[in-house]
Amino acid sequence: MKLNYKRTFFVGLAFLSISAFWQLYDNIIPLILQNTFKVGETMTGTIMAVDNILALFLLPIFGALSDRIRTRFGRRTPFIVIGTVIAVISMMMIPIADNNQNFILFFISLGVVLLSMSIYRSPAVALMPDITPKPLRSKANSIINLMGAVGAIFTLAMISILIPKESSPNYTNIFLSVAILMVVAVGILVITIRENKLAKEVSSTDCTEDEESNLDNPNESITMDKSVRRSLNFIFASIFLWFTAYNAVTTAFSRYAITVWNLQGGGFANALMVATGAAILSYIPIGIISSNIGRKKTIIGGIVMMSISYFFGFWFKTYSPLINVVFAFTGIGWAAINVNSYPMVVEMARSADVGKYTGLYYIFSMSAQVFTPILSGFLLENISYRTLFPYSFVFSLLSLGTMLMVRHGDSKPPKRKSTLEHFDVED
Repeated sequence: MKLNYKRTFFVGLAFLSISAFWQLYDNIIPLILQNTFKVGETMTGTIMAVDNILALFLLPIFGALSDRIRTRFGRRTPFIVIGTVIAVISMMMIPIADNNQNFILFFISLGVVLLSMSIYRSPAVALMPDITPKPLRSKANSIINLMGAVGAIFTLAMISILIPKESSPNYTNIFLSVAILMVVAVGILVITIRENKLAKEVSSTDCTEDEESNLDNPNESITMDKSVRRSLNFIFASIFLWFTAYNAVTTAFSRYAITVWNLQGGGFANALMVATGAAILSYIPIGIISSNIGRKKTIIGGIVMMSISYFFGFWFKTYSPLINVVFAFTGIGWAAINVNSYPMVVEMARSADVGKYTGLYYIFSMSAQVFTPILSGFLLENISYRTLFPYSFVFSLLSLGTMLMVRHGDSKPPKRKSTLEHFDVED
């Protein structure tokens, strides 16, 4: 059984567009809130959590809805297209509101953008397991995350290039560049992926390999084994904890770099680009490694690596090029986690419920991203910006403890006869 890398690449374009937007959101929206609208740290963290509050309710709904809907374009594709169109139109209103210091327009535009992203996030992610046999999902997810990293690094590069070093920069060009990328990426996906045909092919494959899959009765209730449920609960707890750690850094780093290290303009994006670049280089090797040693061991290695990076990040009192080494470890560790955690969740689901379990995955990741900007923002404002890395270190160690309790979801593909077979690609 071989992974079709070309097909997976095209599917990953949806995640590329999503990641490009969220990198823009995490880095620019806090700056607009503070510099244009003079919002404090705690309130900034609260506003930054709005997208995650919406996601808690909307991602499971749209994920489950996309499980049940049937159209000639597929189950997931209509959500991807509609969500992208609304997101692109509304996001271009944000720099207009910023330039005119119109908070009402800003808040409405931001709300519509976040709603539209919720429409297609779960369906876009669920598209990968729909057209990928279960044993190959870690490898496929490495490609998906690679595509997401490309989208993120594109946005970071545009931030570094397009934002002038001045107190009140115009963000129109950076929003426009990301909007164009989103339209092009999703357009190519729609042209190249025939969802219904591919899903039918993979469904028949999974049915022969997994007798628990019951596609003829998608609404039939199947009770999950207690031991599997226990593993599922522990991996959900792990997801919450490592997102609590990681999201604290990603949402506050632009402000941390300016406040603690006195970096100006878009210079803060360089360290983040190093992390993303390291992730890009490691995604495919990690997919291969996890196919050999297992998903759980790979995730644990990633947690350890990220915990070490948070620990060392704290000791930089001023900016140093060595911080790039720390962020490189962050990127590799996060790649190891992301490549394998989602496939472990959907491994425990039947094919007809992939969208539902994708939504559950996002409930826990988004819950963390509701919780952590508020708590970490409170600590930054009332104690010190220097609390950022210790905060992430503690929650990362907690995720290690819960991940050690996971016992299911660690599927491996059939063993290859030679090392070269790991690089086989279907046409």
